[in-house]
Amino acid sequence: QVQLVDSGGDLVNPGGSLRLSCAASGRTINNYVMAWFRQAPGKERELGAALTWSGLQTYYADSVKGRFSISRDRAKNMVYLQMNSLKPEDTAVYYCAAAAMSSMPTISTNPNDFAYWGQGTQVTVSS
Repeated sequence: QVQLVDSGGDLVNPGGSLRLSCAASGRTINNYVMAWFRQAPGKERELGAALTWSGLQTYYADSVKGRFSISRDRAKNMVYLQMNSLKPEDTAVYYCAAAAMSSMPTISTNPNDFAYWGQGTQVTVSS
């Protein structure tokens, strides 16, 4: 089992920045895909960014490319999402998620393919 605890959500002005954190514990995540999904009210959960723990594969949704950056700290078992130039449409609950590479040789955008989830952290972009 993998336990994920995500944090860092806040209220921020348009154009501002925020960094989300995801602490992973339990089974080693050396062979996992780590991802940040988001879900806005009335909308489906969508993949924003993901990376393999090796860092060899990354994924960014078109809506966040050039503004968001996903990274990991192997020593601390942490995954981060740096969000810059935030827009009101980025407002959502953000979830950290993980999936074993053995079940996902390439990064999937389907939330049903991710077995482990954080509790979610609210990001609100508003003036």
